[in-house]
Formats: sequence, C-alpha cells, structure tokens
Amino acid sequence: MYRKLLTATAVSAVIATTPSIIAAPFDDPNLTENSETIEKIKVTGSRIKGVDIEGTQPLTVIDSEAIERSGANTIHELLRNLSQLKGGNGTFSTSESGGTSNSTPAGQAAASLRGMGPASTLTLVNGRRVAPSAFAAGTENFVDVNSIPLAAIEKIEVLATGSSAIYGADAVAGVINYILKEDYEGAEINVSFADSVDDHDESKKQLNVIYGTKVGDGQLTVFADYYDRNAFKATDRDYTANAPLQNSYSYLPKLENTPNIFYFSSVDGNELPAPGCKTELVETEYGEMICAYYGNEDDYLETPFESFSTGFMHNVVIDDVKWATDFFFSTTKSKAYSSPSPINQLDDSDGPFVLEDALFIYDEQDGSNPLLDQLYIDPFDTLSGREVWGFGFDARFNDPRTVEVKTDSMRLVSSLEGEINNWYWQTGITLSQSKSEQTAIAGVYNRYKVHAALTGELCSDGSPASLSGGDLNCSNGELLDFYNPFLVGDAQNDAILALAQEMPTRDGESTVYAIDAQISGDLFELTGGFVGAAFGIEARREELSDIPSLNARARADNDYLVDVFGFGSSVSEASRTQYAAFAEFHLPISEEFEIQAAGRLDHFSDFGSTFNPKIGFAYRPTESLILRGSWSTSFRAPSLTQAGVKLRTTRSTFDCGANQAVADLYCMGDGTEISVNSLELGNSNLQAEESEALTLGVGWSPTLDTNLTIDYWQFEHEDVIDTNMTAVLDRAMTDASLRHCGLVGTDELGISYEEFLCEVTDNSGLNIEQDGANLSEILTNYIAEFSPRNDELYLPLYRDHVIPLENTGTQDLSGVDIKFDHRFRFDDNDLIVRFDGTHYLSFERNKPGSDAIEKLIGTYRYPENIARASVTWDTADYYVSLSANYTDSYQDDIEGLRGRELGELDALGVLDSEGNHQVDSWLIWDLSAGYDLNRNVTVRMSIDNLTDEEPPQLYGSQRGFDSINHNAYGTTYRIGLTYQF
Repeated sequence: MYRKLLTATAVSAVIATTPSIIAAPFDDPNLTENSETIEKIKVTGSRIKGVDIEGTQPLTVIDSEAIERSGANTIHELLRNLSQLKGGNGTFSTSESGGTSNSTPAGQAAASLRGMGPASTLTLVNGRRVAPSAFAAGTENFVDVNSIPLAAIEKIEVLATGSSAIYGADAVAGVINYILKEDYEGAEINVSFADSVDDHDESKKQLNVIYGTKVGDGQLTVFADYYDRNAFKATDRDYTANAPLQNSYSYLPKLENTPNIFYFSSVDGNELPAPGCKTELVETEYGEMICAYYGNEDDYLETPFESFSTGFMHNVVIDDVKWATDFFFSTTKSKAYSSPSPINQLDDSDGPFVLEDALFIYDEQDGSNPLLDQLYIDPFDTLSGREVWGFGFDARFNDPRTVEVKTDSMRLVSSLEGEINNWYWQTGITLSQSKSEQTAIAGVYNRYKVHAALTGELCSDGSPASLSGGDLNCSNGELLDFYNPFLVGDAQNDAILALAQEMPTRDGESTVYAIDAQISGDLFELTGGFVGAAFGIEARREELSDIPSLNARARADNDYLVDVFGFGSSVSEASRTQYAAFAEFHLPISEEFEIQAAGRLDHFSDFGSTFNPKIGFAYRPTESLILRGSWSTSFRAPSLTQAGVKLRTTRSTFDCGANQAVADLYCMGDGTEISVNSLELGNSNLQAEESEALTLGVGWSPTLDTNLTIDYWQFEHEDVIDTNMTAVLDRAMTDASLRHCGLVGTDELGISYEEFLCEVTDNSGLNIEQDGANLSEILTNYIAEFSPRNDELYLPLYRDHVIPLENTGTQDLSGVDIKFDHRFRFDDNDLIVRFDGTHYLSFERNKPGSDAIEKLIGTYRYPENIARASVTWDTADYYVSLSANYTDSYQDDIEGLRGRELGELDALGVLDSEGNHQVDSWLIWDLSAGYDLNRNVTVRMSIDNLTDEEPPQLYGSQRGFDSINHNAYGTTYRIGLTYQF
C-alpha cells in the first residue's frame, strides 16, 4: 500500500470523453471564453463545492444534448454503449429475465461498471441513494435503472473508480449519478417510435412531456413519461429460432408432442420415442430415437414492458436559504418467460409414473399394442397410498412458465442549503421505496394435483381425493377420470390437467430512509490557492422484505418440496441502520500541484464499522497537460437479501475443472460444470467485501478543440460474497458432517446423496455418512453393485443440497481506457471525431472451491477490447453522426457442454487445436441525424446496425449468441419528434 501511495504522488488517473459523451476539461475550468463570473458547482466524486475539483476527477459526463441525440428510450439503452459498462457479468436488461420466482426480475435492468456486478456499482440521484429492488438478481440487490425516468434527467455522471471514501457502501467499482433537471423554463413534448426492419412487430413507443415555470419566488418543473415495448422472441429470427447444436436437446418433450418413455421402464434400458411426436426424432448417443425439446421455441430475447413515470422538481429561495424538493414516481409492468417446467416424480426425481392404460389409445385395430410389449409395467404408490400398475415417462408441460411483475417506485428528497460566512451548508432528508408484485399466470402446476390427476385421484374442485376403506372420496365435487399425458388434443383430458394449475405470488418491498448534513468551504490559503474542505454526517435506515406465497416456498416440514413444479422461491427479510461521518480536503500545494484527500467512517448495525480513505494527486506542468492519480479503498456491505435470506431454492453449479478430486467423484474425471438443485441460506457471519482501487493517467488538451486521455485502472476485490458448491463438495471429502444420505437435516449444511448410497461401504466397511470413509472406494463399490449407465459413473447426488453464502474469494482486474475527441471548426459547421476504447489487461479470480486462479480476459463474455468511434457533422440546423461499435473476440463457453455436444462441435470443424471455439469479433455501424424544422420543432432519426449484422455464433448458449455483449435485433430504426413551446 505504501508503494502505491508513493507511485500515486507522481501520476494520476483521468477520464475524458466518450462518443456523445463529454468530460471534465483538462485545463483550468475557470478559463472559459467570455467568462465574467464563476459559479461554484459540485460534481460526482467530491463533496466540496468549488470550481477546481471537476478537472481532477475520473469523470465521464453524458449531457442533455447527448441524451437527446442518443435515441435511447431507457437508461439501460443510454448506458449500454459505454465501454466501462460492457464486458463481464452484471449489466443486464430484461433479456436476462426469467419466468420463475428466483430469476432475474422481469422488467428490471441494472448497470454494472467494469463487469464487477451491479451490487458493486453505487447508483445515486442528485447525489443521494435510491432504494434497491426488493427482488434480487440471485442474492445481489441492485437499483432498477428502469425505475429512473429518463425524461427527468439533465445529465449523467459516471465515476468508474472506487468511491467509498466519499459515498460509502457499494461504490466498489464506482458511482453513477443521475442529475435531475431544474430551473427548466417552457414546455416540451417528445414522441418517438422504434422498430426493427424485420417483419415481426418489436416496436417501442414513447411519449414524454416536461414543463417548467416560475411559481411565486420559486421554480417548478414537472414531467411525465410513457413507454411501451413489444416482446422479441427467439423464433422471430432465423439465427436464434433453433439451437446452434442438434445435440443441445432435452429428453423431455412438451405434452403436445406426447411424452417419451422413461428408460427405467424400457425393456432394453433405453428411452423410447413419444408415439405421437410431431417433430423429427433425434438420435441420442445411445442410439435412441427420441422426441426432443429445444428451449429456443419458448425463449424471449426481450420481454414485453410498459412503464409510466411522473414527478416534479421545485426550488425556492427564502431569506438566502434554498429549499429544494424533488419527487418522482414510476410504475412498470412486464412479463417474463422460462421454458415449460419438467414433470417429475413427487420427490422431484425423474420419470413420473402413469397408469398402464395410458397407452391403450395407440392400440391397433386388432387390439394389440406393440409399444406395451417393450415396457416393464411396474407397481407404484399413488398420492393417496394405493398401489397401482404403470410405467415411467419423460415430459414437460406445454406452456412456458410465465410471470407478470408490477413494480412501483417512488423517491422524495427535500433539502435546505445556504451560505454562512462563505461556507456552503446543506441538509436533506430522503425517502425512497420500491415495491414489486409478481404473479405466475401460466405454466405453473401443483405437483400433488398433477400426480393425483395421473392416477385418477383428482376431484372436480381441483383437490386430491382421499382414500378411505379402499375407496377414493372427494369432499367436494366428483372424482375425475385419470389424466392421460399421451392423449393429445382432447378437451376433456386437457381440462383435468388445467385444474392442477396454480398462481403463486411474490411480494417485495425495499425502503431507504436517510438524513444528511454537510458543510464545505475554504480553510486557509496555500501557494496554489485556498484549501477547500467538506465535512458531513449521514444516517440511513434500510428495510427489505421478499415474501413468496406459501405454495412457492421450500419448507422443511414438507421435505423441502415446493408445492409447484420448477418454480422455487426466495424468502428474505432484513433491516439495518447505518451511520457515517466523512471529511474531504482539496490542497492546492502550488499552482501546478494539488492533492485531494478524503476519509469516511461507516458503522452498520449488523456487521460493524469500516473506514475507507482516498488520496488523489493532480500535476499540471503546462496548461494543456495534466498528470493525475488516486488510490482508495472501498467496501460493499452484504446486501439485505444476503443478510436476510432464510431459504432460497436455486440451482448451484460446481466446477470440476477447478478441483480434480471433485471431478473424479462427481464428473467421471472430466473438467465440466454441473448444476444441481440446492437451498441457499443467509449467513449472519458475512463480512463486507473490500476493494482497493488505483488509477493512473495522463490528459492532454493542446487546444480547446482537442482532448486525449489515457487511463490505467486497477481493482483488487476481496471477500466476494457467493455460494461455493465446489468448495462444499471438496470439504465434504474429509468432513462427514457435510455428507447426508437423503435430505439434509434441519439446521444442517452439506451435500445430499441418493438414500440407497448408504447401503454401499468402502473397503473398511464405512458408509458415506461415517467419519473416515473413503469416497473413492465407495464410488468403485457403488458402480460394481448397482451397474449405472456409462454416463452415470459417479457418486449419485440427490437434491436440495444446503449451501451457505460465504465470503468466497477474490477478483483482480486492470485495464486501460483511451479516449480522444477533436473538433474541426469551419465557418458555420463543425466536424467532430471521437474515439472511446477500453483494453482489459487482466481479470483474474479464484476458481470456486480452489485456490487456482482463472484468467478471464478472452474467455466467455470477457472481451479484451471494446471500442466505439464516431464522426459527427454539426451545424446550426442539423447534425449527422456515423458511429462504429467494436467488441473483440473471445472464447466460447463450451466447458459445460455434454460429451455429445462437444463431439458435434468437433465434427463441425469449429474447434481449434486446443479444443476451444473462438467467438468472432463484432463490428456494427450506427447512423443518427437530427434537423431543426424551425425554432420549435426538431426531428431526429437513428438507425442501429446499418448493415444488419447477425450476432457472432455461440455454441455454449442455446440462444446461439451472447445477449450481454451482442444483440439479435439486426437493423433497427427510431424516429422522434420534439416540439417546444
């Protein structure tokens, strides 16, 4: 740390312009043309209200003109081309939403700087916090940027470096500050329409109004915004309609194709094809011909979305004290979809049973049924406890799991500010709240009702029948015939299954109450000027609840079986109180050299205190050149969801490529990734994530029209919070308390194995639950005794492994931002050239369950280079801009593919000598233009992806492309009209 501080005294980090984005000037901001007075302002990255700080911050500013010309309808669309927000994981839109209770929330979007995750980016509005979404992405709480009304935004300031010394928790990767409009005079109406050039209707419509006027001695600005977006399905494009690999199939066809016969019920031990399959049969690696399912047919690349927002900004000066109030309210509605749920046995294992009569519909005219001759007809127990005869099948429901989400967000801030003896003071209160309601509206079925229907035990009121004296009885209604999954298109049969549908709900609420007070001013004079200082205190109360309906919860008293198939839930409730005190100093040591120093102490009621310093330096050897640098520490408190999650049903992934011992026991020695059903628990012992950030850079402005910056940035992020299934499997090799035959007991942690595995012992007679057991010997003896299929030669896991959240590891990343802009001035026109690029030098993190470090740059979703360049012709009446967006190539995500998929890739000849597939780089061109018809009317048009480039082919995702770094729309256009009066 000491060496870093010494290095930082010599150089510094810089941020400057991006395309359609401006930055703080590099020379003295006081030296403006025709400048007579200097207004003291406050910018993101400093609490000191003054004129010099703006030129010393790594600050990117998207101004009002850039917002108007961007063609963006939402905050996410506006930010998506910033290089600091591309690559890696974290930034997402509704393209990542899903139709289950614990999916990424439908209709919501998040911004993530440097790919470090949305929870590591602090979101502010006018310098104050916004309540996060009550529905977390996994267990990461984030601010839904869709809830921030774009119509009310004057500018956006992006500070892509650690900033906890100034702003407190969550500013690990930096801060995005949305500045609202104020002092607006007049009225303005904006309308726009956008769509792709494809035949499908993927249109976006928007209308917003803003009005500002004097009210007495004050200024009032009001706004309203309406936005509507149609859905965009994978089947709307030829290149996303089908899976990129034929072998990326599921054995579970939709009921409308009729089920396959589960291999346990087949005489030859192989899956038998659905007798009525409507699609071409697929051959498996076992030579089976099956009716397959591909998720593309039910995939939504963008979900339908509708939003309305309104609010006001009001300020008035009373006796030299400014009273400012801003309020906004937004409501959003969206649907999200996931593939139809598999139909499993009551205990969630594969191959549910149906009565043997189900196949008699395929009898030939002579009454025989050849298919029945190929089956084992076995006894099984029904829901009521009867023993009946039947066979296993493989299928999923017809309808995608579909949820509808409505989110209401509000924010009210009222502040007072003024000056006393040349010291600026400000105090304010904040109330911010986000409420979400989710309802499953299709594709969700009650497991008990489905199994009652399959055996003729469902009553006409939708309740399972009871067994009394050998007879089935319905307390209400009549006993129905059994549901036959092989009978397609029969209304009466379909009506029986419809009685098993459920509509689980989920209600979430997140609230932030805050009060703050601060002062800033000059302390004394040094050679370079007056020493500026800021001091402040804050208090904040945060509350969160995320409560699903009972039928969507895993409960110990029900063996953790959720009442509905394939849905899951997250139950979270938590609150905390936080207090903070901070100080900041601006020290102009000389006219050429200045220092920024800051420190902040935060205390949290649930995990303790943390102190974070920052020190920065700026050296201007000439008016046109600046060298700057900063070092700081930051932290992220465990989110309220992470602190308060009581039980979350999810899928956990373990990485056999990170741990060979795990691979030998659970992956047949292969370095693949496996996902299993698990239960996630909160952890009261979680500590805050911590980070160090270092920035170094140079900025050069030889003229008022030319700016060049080169920035080096680095983050060391430790104690990252996540679950770690690989590590738990590794610890379970030597810790018998983590090994359980059958379900993991209440208040216990660990891995759940198939119950029959306890019948197998190692060579010393110890079973898997006993101390000292040799798991390798148990695997060998299990294979010898039970003769599993060739692709199942591993220790058989059961379900609902109980995994705690932990501070699991580290991630270190660094890179260089290069930004350039130059304005060529002509008589009445300007030609503006801009370039903005990010080169990642490294992005390393420890593999889950291992101390081994994986290098992410150049791997899936981590392109090494991201850039955007533009040329703009700007006149008094019109502008035309041509932009190029470049995303570098990177390796495909094929580690988790099955052997049959890898074999197909090899046959296609797309793998390199090391067995990897390289995703192509992507270059697309955008065109935008605007024309002022007269003083009141402006018309704007933009065309994205002019040459209609398809996204690069990806084989590691069934979508066939990377929906974070690329998009599948093809060419899109937008037409907008602005009327001012």
